[in-house]
Amino acid sequence: MNEQSLFESLSDETRRRILVLILKHEELCVCELFQALDVPQPKVSRHLAVLREAGVLAQRREGTWVFYRLDPQLPAWAYRMLGLMAEGVENGIPYREDAERLAIAANRPVRCAA
Repeated sequence: MNEQSLFESLSDETRRRILVLILKHEELCVCELFQALDVPQPKVSRHLAVLREAGVLAQRREGTWVFYRLDPQLPAWAYRMLGLMAEGVENGIPYREDAERLAIAANRPVRCAA
């Protein structure tokens, strides 16, 4: 991961919203993310691919479910910067609304798939 790929990955609001949710919850599956963001699953998957290719996110499979978390190989400065970004925006719209939708989705049965 290099600085340019990290900053380019942060240029999109949807990707920043994904990162804020993952930072808060440590690991989320694709279905949780598209429900929280209220955007189509293919769009979320494209943004996750950009973040993965930039070296920001890592994934793990559990059956048909795919879970995303920050890449453990991220440099310490990148973790700090992402944490500060999340702290600065988490109470703003749409970040607060994303958190509310994720909480609602967590209270009902969800069928996640890759």
